[in-house]
Amino acid sequence: MASKKYLLLAGAASLLAASTGFAQVQPTGYDALDSSKVGGKRLVQQNNFLNHQSNFPAKPRDQWELGFHGGLHLISGTVNPTPGFGGGISLRKALGHTFSVRAEYIGSFDYGQDYKKRFENPGAGSPWAKTYAKNGYYVPNYKSANHQLSLDVLASLSNILFYRAEPKVNWYVLAGYSVVMADVDVDALDGNGNAYDYSSIDFGKKRHQIVKDIRSLQDKKYEQNAPSQGNRIAIGRNNDNQLIRHALDLGTGVAFKVSKRFNIGVEEKITMPFDAYLDGLANPYGASKDLYSYTSVRLNFNLGNPAKRVQPLWWINPLEYAYSELSNPRHMKLPTPVLPDADGDGVTDQFDREPNTPAGAPVDSHGVAKDTDGDGVPDYKDKQLITPTYCQPVDADGVGKCPDPECCKNKPVETSCATLVLPSVSFKGSSTKVGRDQEAILASVASTLKSNPSCNVLVTGHAGAKGKKGGVDLSSRRVDSVIDYLADKQGIDRGRFIKQNTPGESGTVDLAPAN
Repeated sequence: MASKKYLLLAGAASLLAASTGFAQVQPTGYDALDSSKVGGKRLVQQNNFLNHQSNFPAKPRDQWELGFHGGLHLISGTVNPTPGFGGGISLRKALGHTFSVRAEYIGSFDYGQDYKKRFENPGAGSPWAKTYAKNGYYVPNYKSANHQLSLDVLASLSNILFYRAEPKVNWYVLAGYSVVMADVDVDALDGNGNAYDYSSIDFGKKRHQIVKDIRSLQDKKYEQNAPSQGNRIAIGRNNDNQLIRHALDLGTGVAFKVSKRFNIGVEEKITMPFDAYLDGLANPYGASKDLYSYTSVRLNFNLGNPAKRVQPLWWINPLEYAYSELSNPRHMKLPTPVLPDADGDGVTDQFDREPNTPAGAPVDSHGVAKDTDGDGVPDYKDKQLITPTYCQPVDADGVGKCPDPECCKNKPVETSCATLVLPSVSFKGSSTKVGRDQEAILASVASTLKSNPSCNVLVTGHAGAKGKKGGVDLSSRRVDSVIDYLADKQGIDRGRFIKQNTPGESGTVDLAPAN
């Protein structure tokens, strides 16, 4: 049992320590009071904030993000695409907690192999002319080597949090501009310069089997330029085939924080160059524009000294500092609470049930004037503080009229000390001092003794169980305090008092007539 008790005590102490630590928690992502992460141009605003001359802290310096990426790249166009590969590098900088800008390079190889016969005449200048002349149709293919430079704006969707401190996942969308350079070539002739003979291919098979059979014929040299239109420059694998196009970027992605310096992301980016010849063949049945699809895995690293820069702002919840300041104020100027007490009785007006109590009148915890004997007259008006119940009701001064005993109704009134009723005086704890409440009671006793000058008083204290030594001393001091007050403050002759101590645990001093 003892070990369980100590275990429970240890658990309670741990919980107390944890709760204390929680109360002292500070922002983990960004501390607005830390001027070491604020640039020189913004220090004026930061100082105004720290001096309560501005409501807003300065924007901190944040780290750059360097990214490496790679993944699936393909062209969506007229010719059936097969998976290609892309990769590259990026550099990203926050504009604020939501928006950031990213410069990026993507290099890729894309492939396509159709599985349908094309019966339209490609024209004499087409790389498919020989194949068309030999078979009466052709089956297009391509290989494209691409370079893409992008400047994108990213909008973070998940870093403004109301119920968590730091985001662990960052969702974002992007839009931007790209310049695309594409070198598109086709494999239309065999190694001897002759057109491929597709007569052995069964085009009634399933798509993947048709593609497999066609590829078994090809040498995969991609020796000719694909058809193109518009701008061309002579820097491709085969001359005069490098397309340069402006493009629009759209995409979305998600990143997962591994540490404050590293995160892993997955992104889908669509690039639309508004050109139908990225796969080397325009749709003969209507206008169609090809586009790039890039699904990448991204490894991102934060660059910059963490002692001088915070994390990239898209990883910081801007509400965290405001919430932490509400929970544990370190900068807010909290006004001194004002608790009005109109009547000065020590009980604020908000809780005072009797807000107009006269100055100096004793009151209870609710601000109501005390009425010790319950006669309906508050103590500050009561001229007979302790009126026995059988002497009530009382007059306006709180003085009651005690009825004569049955035996004495028709007898002349005689003063008898034995008939006096004297109250007891209570002390709290180990107190021996006569307080305000005891003074009121003893004033009533003094009034009675002055009216009966022939009566002496037995003053009895209680010395504790079996009269133990400490109790005897405490009891004697209380008895002396009562006698001193009656003698020194009320003018009662000390010779009229008889002291005694008896066993008992009571905290009172009893007063009784001495027969």
